[in-house]
Amino acid sequence: MKIAVLGAGLMGKEATRDLVNSAGVEKVTLADVDVNRAEAVCQQLNSTKLSTAYLDATNQDQLTNFIRDYDVIINALFYTFNERVARAAIDAGVNCVDLGGHIGHATDHVLAMNEEAKNAGVTLIPDLGVAPGMINILSGYGASQLDEVKSIKIYVGGIPVVPEPPLEYNHVFSMEGVFDHYTDPSLVIRNGIKQEVPSLSEIETIHFERFGPLEAFHTAGGTSTLSLSYPDVETLEYKTIRYRGHAEKFQLLVDLNLTRNDYEVEVNGQKIKPRDVLLKALDPIVELGDKDDAVLLRVIVEGIKAGEKKKYEYELITYKDRENQVTAMARATANTISVVAQMIGSGLITEKGVFAPEKIVPGKEYIKEMAKRDVNIIDKNEESRSNVTV
Repeated sequence: MKIAVLGAGLMGKEATRDLVNSAGVEKVTLADVDVNRAEAVCQQLNSTKLSTAYLDATNQDQLTNFIRDYDVIINALFYTFNERVARAAIDAGVNCVDLGGHIGHATDHVLAMNEEAKNAGVTLIPDLGVAPGMINILSGYGASQLDEVKSIKIYVGGIPVVPEPPLEYNHVFSMEGVFDHYTDPSLVIRNGIKQEVPSLSEIETIHFERFGPLEAFHTAGGTSTLSLSYPDVETLEYKTIRYRGHAEKFQLLVDLNLTRNDYEVEVNGQKIKPRDVLLKALDPIVELGDKDDAVLLRVIVEGIKAGEKKKYEYELITYKDRENQVTAMARATANTISVVAQMIGSGLITEKGVFAPEKIVPGKEYIKEMAKRDVNIIDKNEESRSNVTV
């Protein structure tokens, strides 16, 4: 299969790394408006399968013409390009996957192209990172094994292996995104009713092997498309994992209006956003740098199977790849989008249209493929069965 990766940033680079190391992939092109950045990745990965190309994704005609020659497109560009790339994929008749983007309803706009994608005979799957992405696939896997889905609870977080004060946190993606997730309300379903709760609220204690006690609290955007895919569940909630005390510290910053994007103050006659100042002040404090990070994840799906209550639980603990200096979050994210792109290219996924990950990605095969990449998702039900003595 021939796959083009759009964007030579961290996620594009790591998706490309996986593609060139995958037996079923014959050709990979890494395209970026900054050809020098793409060339640097090409030299580092040193694969005969890999080439680079100049691509200005703001030029719709160039974008559409470029992607025509490929079986699948991995869109690793900023989320504001998602709708544009999806449109080009449909016009070119090429399958496409992206990393998602619920800010500005980017994913909603892609999902709205379902009929057009179906008519064009292509498969589009947005939201293929960790959250959204991995959590959706695992939720869908659990749900697919039930006759009736009652509850989906998700816990996920990227944290430093060794926490340092004052926040015990180092960011593994944009701090602006972190601010949005902490400031905006969180969508949940309770007693079958969609509602919003404040982010950073309802803190609970959670434990993982080698970690804990940790805390988990509501944050915005985490439930992704799940409320649309499973509108009849009684319970749906997503909580972010951090070291204890983190939510309380950030709650003070939120209460002081320091994280709002729509708030300004006047200082010496100039309008200033406190958020911009806080972002700059936090930069040296929350930079991960050479430190090790970990991704912790737990998805619990409950419901009815053959008239009885049943629970499916999946758990992940993965660490930074020190050999290649790849963060745990980048490994989990980039491998997810690469694996699903290859599922489409190989014909394992054949349905045409636009699909949320939970509705189309085969969970069992996904878990197996991620394990080959040393991102080991534990199926607690499989683990329980293997521990039963006869």
